[in-house]
Amino acid sequence: MKNIAILSFALGLIAAAPFAAQAQNYPERPVRIVVPFPPGGTVDLVARVLAQSLSEQTGQTFLVDNRPGASGAIGSDAVAKAAPDGYTLLVQSPTLIASPLINRRVPYDAIRDYRPIAMLGSVPMVMTVHPSIPANNLKEFMVLARANSGKFAFGTSAVGSPMHLATEALKKEGKLEIPTIIYKGTSGALNDALGGQITGLIDAIPSTAPHIAAGKLKPLAVTTRRRVPSLPNVPTVAESGFPEFEMVTWYGLWAPRGLPEPIARKLEALSQKAMASRTVTEKLAPQSFEFRVLVGDSFSGFITQQLASYARIVKDANIQGE
Repeated sequence: MKNIAILSFALGLIAAAPFAAQAQNYPERPVRIVVPFPPGGTVDLVARVLAQSLSEQTGQTFLVDNRPGASGAIGSDAVAKAAPDGYTLLVQSPTLIASPLINRRVPYDAIRDYRPIAMLGSVPMVMTVHPSIPANNLKEFMVLARANSGKFAFGTSAVGSPMHLATEALKKEGKLEIPTIIYKGTSGALNDALGGQITGLIDAIPSTAPHIAAGKLKPLAVTTRRRVPSLPNVPTVAESGFPEFEMVTWYGLWAPRGLPEPIARKLEALSQKAMASRTVTEKLAPQSFEFRVLVGDSFSGFITQQLASYARIVKDANIQGE
């Protein structure tokens, strides 16, 4: 029996040896990081900054590949079906796990089809409207919207995105009858908000901050429990009459399920080092980015907790999908 155990252990080491060698030499060619949204949004920004740092670390090219469509499902599904060799990765937001709660036709399984690599961090969101809207905070807008039913419309980046969930939850809490228009990504919603085609949107601060600073969008409230240092005069949703309201958007790195564990571990270590690098911190810290890197079981546990939270929001706000 002892000899059998020793033999099994030795065979295990032999089987693992090729993967260990692969991890040691990884990456040996360019790596593609899929972003399932158009350029210009915060997911795209985080992916590009991460890719730059990973390229600097490894001496190999990490390329961002924007593959928008179907609220992020097209690009995300492409990664789920890619070879699990570490050369196709996904940077996504909570849309990855929340969208299937609303849209039953999403082609991937958010838990079964991916190997979580690292949570990269999070950012607050802010509700903004076109400057022509005669409201200077969320309380004033609520009064205006209730008195003008059917006059306003909000945009959002994708079905099941944190922006979408926050919008629908706030509409339910505020008893607002305002349609939500789904765009392929943040840039489309932002462009229409800037042009006055829609009333406004809830979005991550990095995407909207330049337009707020230029006076092209008017901030009404931030979605965190505490005020955001970069927007100190903007009240929180909680301050505006909804004391339990809080939501941020976070960003993660995933690989296809089946990725060899030695390569997964190397990607975890590379991600941790990247998010602490000067390249990343100098570009993301001014964007109200909160650096919180989770890997392994910590990231998997976080995903499970977030999934349960989003399921409650979808149920409580009665968010309908396809």
